[in-house]
Amino acid sequence: MIDECLIAEFRVEGDDCPLAHASATADAAVSAEPPQLRSDGNVLLQFTAPADAGIAPVLDADDDIRYLHVANAGDRDNFRCLSKHPCVVHDLVDEGFLVESMRYDRGAATMTGAVVGHDVLQGVMERAAETVGVTLRKLQPLATEEADAIGRGYGLTPAQEAALRTAHEMGYFAVPKACSAADVAGELGISKSAFLERLRRGQDALFEALLAR
Repeated sequence: MIDECLIAEFRVEGDDCPLAHASATADAAVSAEPPQLRSDGNVLLQFTAPADAGIAPVLDADDDIRYLHVANAGDRDNFRCLSKHPCVVHDLVDEGFLVESMRYDRGAATMTGAVVGHDVLQGVMERAAETVGVTLRKLQPLATEEADAIGRGYGLTPAQEAALRTAHEMGYFAVPKACSAADVAGELGISKSAFLERLRRGQDALFEALLAR
């Protein structure tokens, strides 16, 4: 068993995948779930963007996008579709990068995830060096002292702690609220549904720990 797990953040410039193209054309930000590469080479995409960003028309005109579905959720649109064009992140995933979130902002992408062990990290970095426009922005151990303390005290995962902390700092829990769930999700670089799931699980862990004391 490998005990060491590292959190890595990559910045991607020059990717020509549909989400990068759409965010650049519409001059907007897109928060995506990890893409699912099918055995036939097509990619299942699930992502969210501001409702007034104009992402839908760009994707609808893209020949690489099929079965585009858009559901409005107030100030944001939730998208699901099939893409015939894999993105750069799949090159890193092939080497062991466990992608957790992706954010496209005006053509550039920020990808956050985990790497288990230095051997895997070396393989991911070597592949990144061979891939257009990929740079490592951040690398840190998963179990920082702060995360350890929170985990020991309340049973939160690092992702749940980040969701709660960011929501608190942005005023999500204020009365009245200073921001929406979509705003916090955008700051975290994840979808609204992923943020709400982490929030619910984190709150449940906090309440269980506090009420048991």
